[in-house]
Amino acid sequence: MAASESGLSAGLGPVTDLAGVGERVAQRLKALGIERELDLLLHRPLRYEDRTRITALNRVRPGVTVQVEGRVVHREIRQTRRRMLLATLADDSGQITLRFFRFYPNQLRLLNEGTRLRCFGEARFGPEGFELVHPQMTRLGPDGGPPLPSSLTPIYPNTQGLAAATLSRLIADALQRLESDQLQIADPLIQHGAQWPWARAVQVIHTPEPSEDLAALMDGHHPAVQRLAAEELLAHHLALSRLHRARERQRSVALIDDRGLVKQMVASLPFQPTGAQNRVMTEISADLDREKPMRRLVQGDVGSGKTLVAAAALVTAASSGRQAALIAPTEILAEQHYRTLSGWLGELGLRTVWLAGKVKGRARAEALECLVGDADIAIGTHALFQAGVNFRDLGLVVVDEQHRFGVHQRLALAAKGQRGRELPHQLVMTATPIPRTLAMTAYAGLDVSVIDELPPGRKPVTTVAASQQRRDQVIERLRGALAEGRQAYWVCPLIEESEVLEAEAAESRAAELAKALPQFRVGLIHGRMKPADKQQLMSEFSSGGIQLLVATTVIEVGVDVPNASLMMIENAERLGLSQLHQLRGRVGRGSEQAACVLLYKPPLGDMARARLEVMRETTDGFVIAEKDLELRGPGEVLGTRQTGMLRFRIADLARDADLLDPVKTLAGRLSRAEADIIIERWIGRADQFGDV
Repeated sequence: MAASESGLSAGLGPVTDLAGVGERVAQRLKALGIERELDLLLHRPLRYEDRTRITALNRVRPGVTVQVEGRVVHREIRQTRRRMLLATLADDSGQITLRFFRFYPNQLRLLNEGTRLRCFGEARFGPEGFELVHPQMTRLGPDGGPPLPSSLTPIYPNTQGLAAATLSRLIADALQRLESDQLQIADPLIQHGAQWPWARAVQVIHTPEPSEDLAALMDGHHPAVQRLAAEELLAHHLALSRLHRARERQRSVALIDDRGLVKQMVASLPFQPTGAQNRVMTEISADLDREKPMRRLVQGDVGSGKTLVAAAALVTAASSGRQAALIAPTEILAEQHYRTLSGWLGELGLRTVWLAGKVKGRARAEALECLVGDADIAIGTHALFQAGVNFRDLGLVVVDEQHRFGVHQRLALAAKGQRGRELPHQLVMTATPIPRTLAMTAYAGLDVSVIDELPPGRKPVTTVAASQQRRDQVIERLRGALAEGRQAYWVCPLIEESEVLEAEAAESRAAELAKALPQFRVGLIHGRMKPADKQQLMSEFSSGGIQLLVATTVIEVGVDVPNASLMMIENAERLGLSQLHQLRGRVGRGSEQAACVLLYKPPLGDMARARLEVMRETTDGFVIAEKDLELRGPGEVLGTRQTGMLRFRIADLARDADLLDPVKTLAGRLSRAEADIIIERWIGRADQFGDV
């Protein structure tokens, strides 16, 4: 099939083959998931701007994005509370003010009186009448400016360090090559009744005519979007079907707790496992007892007791004579696991090894020697799957907070226990509940267990929402709680001032709170600190040496301080439901009634108001996850950083659920060559998914 064969290579070369793409730009593109020319065509716009027409100045309306042309008739630098640049732009019908809070010499020159300009921005009503704040500007010559585009202008998701103009140019170049047939993309679905050709769908998504249904393009119901979404779902279905068949041929060594160590461990605990924990431990034990690799996901709400479930699996592997490894995304969480498990396993005669990035010198050498020697269980961070780390006989890999790890990282650790087709068992855990509809596809290939029961005695966290204007009252309430010997978190989403986001900075907040609460010790922790400094702060907070911990969302996962019973979250309206739920889960782990205060900046938008309402009404993570899906859609719920799961460029699992059955039917009609093209286009090398 010649067309298919040519289609396999077309557009699949690295972006570094393209003009103007060096290593630095290539790295920025990679952060967006763009590594091949074809990926540029599959990078869907966030929104569109209409630059196809000029609006007369007397037709400008507030809140509407417009493109206007005129002559600068006045310019001044005004000094009020802040220095600003003002210019008046006029055409035959009226005038408008251009306002700049930050400006540079080249802007001053551009705004000389008499200069003709084309400006683009959102109009608003200001002190001088209608105005554009920081508009985009183009100087017009005597013969006018550049011709107006015939199609809407796409605005793309981008990353820091990559100029938007560079990304747009590369995509436009790829579209031009596609249109001129220099880039010939095979289209297998045309032979199977697809009404929209692949190339036509791509062109419409990137360069829609002004007459296109823009709302349908944005919400994904336009036929062009649906055509590509169906093919993307088809690619994942084909790849997973092959993966399942390949896995059927894989083998593993059965892990059986012959020595009864799990029962001994559970009997020594100061608490009884919940029914949900017992059920999930039974499911895992049955998996480990087979000679096929376990691939199981354990979902459990914050505080549901996933650590005990993981411990039972680790002990089973050690009891059977094999090694087990538990990996966590941060040193704080990994070290917490190490302390907890060392306490539980201390009487079982098992040797536990700790390995993280901060383990250096002789300690690291001893840990590495132990891993190839008599170690039973390894606990650590990504350091466990680095080159030079080897195991004697790795039979089980447990990954906590799996969404923090890429699939390649998990495979790298599993590969350390691979012997031919014999693979270690894999258990992955997440405290981020995923709606069932998403879990079935996003975690396809994994059996799913749910710990849907909290330990007895846990009191639901009382949650209230309060305006930032009531912050002084919140601080007074906090003062009273700290005076009673309780501890608290104060979470800020940013660590430095930003005019754009207008979010309070953790550093300035920590200083302010230390001044307002001088009788208490205030600590500060954020992601830019060195791991050793973060660990020191958390240790002091855990021991009670710090009463109030001001933090960014670095404390979202895994921090367990039972005496901390108050959580204040600033700018709560900016955070997603799942993140708010994770942060709230840091309190309520002791006997005290815990409370969470969601501080927001009014006025609230409809979605922000709905999120805060959900947080007040329920503490059930799965209810929250379903509501998050309803409010934000699966792309946001799954998160771009959750690279361990299937990620979709165009398809939306909630929106496109009705495409799943037709996709399965179509999959059965494709030839092997056609399937290869589709998998390669959307996911990558088809051969990595095994043979049919």
